Amino acid sequence: MNTNTIQKESPVLISMGSDAVRWKPLAFVVLMAAGIWFVPVRAGIDERAWHLFAIFVATILGLIVKPLPLGAVALLGITATAVTGTLSIDEALSGFGNRVIWLIVIAFFISRGFIKTGLGSRIAYLFMAAFGKRTLGLAYGLVATDLVLSPAIPSNTARAGAVIFPIVRSVAKSYGSEPNDGTARTIGSFLITASFQGNVITSAMFLTAMAANPLAATLAKDVGVQITWGVWALAALVPGLISLAVVPWLLYVIYPPAIKETASAPQLALGRLREMGKVKPAEYVMLITFVLLLLLWIFGNMLGIESTTAAFVGLGVLLVSGTLSWEDILQESGAWNTLLWTSALVMMATYLNKLGFIPWFGHTMSGAVHGCGWVTAFLIISLSYFYSHYLFASNTAHVSSMYGAFLAVAVAAGTPPLLAALVLGFFSNLFGSMTHYGTGPAPVLFGAGYVEMGTWWKLGGLVSVVNIVIWLGIGGLWWKVIGVW
Repeated sequence: MNTNTIQKESPVLISMGSDAVRWKPLAFVVLMAAGIWFVPVRAGIDERAWHLFAIFVATILGLIVKPLPLGAVALLGITATAVTGTLSIDEALSGFGNRVIWLIVIAFFISRGFIKTGLGSRIAYLFMAAFGKRTLGLAYGLVATDLVLSPAIPSNTARAGAVIFPIVRSVAKSYGSEPNDGTARTIGSFLITASFQGNVITSAMFLTAMAANPLAATLAKDVGVQITWGVWALAALVPGLISLAVVPWLLYVIYPPAIKETASAPQLALGRLREMGKVKPAEYVMLITFVLLLLLWIFGNMLGIESTTAAFVGLGVLLVSGTLSWEDILQESGAWNTLLWTSALVMMATYLNKLGFIPWFGHTMSGAVHGCGWVTAFLIISLSYFYSHYLFASNTAHVSSMYGAFLAVAVAAGTPPLLAALVLGFFSNLFGSMTHYGTGPAPVLFGAGYVEMGTWWKLGGLVSVVNIVIWLGIGGLWWKVIGVW
């Protein structure tokens, strides 16, 4: 089941009918125009801030409802800010100069190298051969593959859908586990849920592991918090590894597969490796480039090399070596789409802050938790942010609409700024565990049909609590040790 199938079968589109679908783009434009001209203006704040807020809200709704592709919605948002005079055209286009956005865009290009060369699949089969004798070990091998690939593949959907899911499907089929004939629980259901929950966790562990993470880092910078690749990775290291160890085991206990031993899985993996043949020169180049990138992202500041500069270096190596062609770059539509919508949202969020809207909102909302103490206040804020994801079908839409505002409230309540920014950033991935629509990989893996919706939600709700306890509990102690707060 591919993403195009998912979009075609969207219940929103089905319920509205084809005529309604044709009217959705026009309705979106009308909504945006109405918001711009009729939004109430509050005294004490620049009038442009309220008009920009109306455009921002309409753009977020567009990203959720998708009357047009994400890039087209973002383009209309940029156009609206300039045409209405809310911002100058230079200000409206300023988001395209953001270095963090280019970091994630280039990471998309680099991720294509893993898929094109076959290195991603080879790594998965190596883990499968090493750990696949037992079903739980097989799940850990799949999660380990996701962890290794996550720093360089910012699309968690690509990791889950293009690398992990085909292997899970192949293994399940080899053991006679099919989604609709009563054999799903044999092994397929467990591997699907373990792979999905592992993907949610790995997405939280690196700045470049999920497309909206750099957006969160950019929004944090607007309130004076600098989050580098290394700071994010170091803070996520301990709670992330513990979650990756605990969650698959927990699922194995409460949602066990019928088959506990998978003695033939390593042979299956070795067979696929033999089919792939010896490691090709392009794979060696890809591996060396990946290691170089990790070293530069971790130690680059000591050498005066910024993270985005390091990403350009890695992309340059892949282009010069011929591992990637310029046609590969042009065809990576996800990267260009991300560049457009992220730039638009970053631009709007930046000017909402500059025009005084975010500070006003933070000051206003901090009154709701006044007198609680910053620890209690931040628990209320962070948990509200986390569980409001039931209302969202996209990590990106949630981050862009709520991250900056909730961070401002947390800081105004006295929470250490770096702690607040990181926790909300981690939660911006972990909250995807709960539903079958809340993050990109969810519809892909749920759509395979191995897990019933009610079961998916129950397991997701339980895992969400476990992750929160680990990340705020053990993570909180770790963050104290490394000086986050």
